[in-house]
Amino acid sequence: MSLVFNGPIPGQSLTTEPKNAAYERAPEVTDPIKALDVHLNNLTKPEAMEDALYFLELGIDLVTLVEGILRSAVIEGIHSIDVSLIIAPVIHEHIKAAATKVGMEFDEGFDNPDRDVAIQYERDTMRAKKMLRKLKDEESDPELEEINVMEEEPMEEEAEIELTDMPPAPMGLMARV
Repeated sequence: MSLVFNGPIPGQSLTTEPKNAAYERAPEVTDPIKALDVHLNNLTKPEAMEDALYFLELGIDLVTLVEGILRSAVIEGIHSIDVSLIIAPVIHEHIKAAATKVGMEFDEGFDNPDRDVAIQYERDTMRAKKMLRKLKDEESDPELEEINVMEEEPMEEEAEIELTDMPPAPMGLMARV
C-alpha cells in the first residue's frame, strides 16, 4: 500500500509565482499550543477520528498517520514544520488513546527489536516449510527421482577430475586473489 503525496516537487517554486502556495507564506498559527488546539478540535470530530482509526485498521502505523496529518497542515499553511515536530507526540498519544479505548490492535510505528526478530523468525520458518514441501513433492514424483539420480552421478566424477587437473594457484605479491 502506498500513500500519495501531492506536495511540491523539487524545483516547483522556480516555475510558479512566488508566495503562490500556502506553505510558501507565513503560517496561520505560530504558537504550538494554538496549533495543537486546531488539531485536537479537528480530531474530536467523529468523522476525523473514524478516518484515523480506519487507517490504523488498514495497517498504517501510528507514526506515519501522525506525520501525514501534520504534513497536510504544513502544506495548507496552518503551521510550520517546526511546530509539527513540537506537537507530534501529543497528537500521537491522543490517537493512540482513542484506538486503545475502542480495543483496536495497531502498529505504533516505533522500532521493536523483539518484534523484528520474531517477524524474521516467522518468515524464515515459512520459507523453510515451503522449501521442504517443494523437496517432498519432487521426491514423491518417481520420474523426477530417476532423472535426479542420473544427473548426480556424472557430476560427481567431473568434480573430482576438475579438482585434480587444476594448476596450483599463483602466489606472490602481484598474484590475483
